[in-house]
Amino acid sequence: MPEHPQRRPRRETVTYASALGDRSAPPLRPRPLHPPARSEIDEQTTLGHTYVRSLMRSQLRAALTALGALALLVGTLPLLLALPAPEALVWAVLGVGVYPVVWAVAHWYVRRAERNERDFTGLVER
Repeated sequence: MPEHPQRRPRRETVTYASALGDRSAPPLRPRPLHPPARSEIDEQTTLGHTYVRSLMRSQLRAALTALGALALLVGTLPLLLALPAPEALVWAVLGVGVYPVVWAVAHWYVRRAERNERDFTGLVER
């Protein structure tokens, strides 16, 4: 009895159009597994490290800007409170006036951080 090497069955890729029997649909092009920038980051190459450091620097810059704005605005409160003013005005500034400023700086920071991440994602996905 002659020996036949065992053959593996041939693999076929089934696409949606061919599964439905639609031969008029254009053939689908295979998508790359990973865009180049994403694979650079996943493989932790020097270029991938540079991409991640760029994101971290932009996030740090936004955080330090927000911190500086808060320090400048809230840090001047003792000077404002040292001025002779009615006690009700001092409490109004402390109790009500600070929060909109803190909220505005926090809102700016969140929008900036999201924009940095969206830009980074756009760079990586291209």
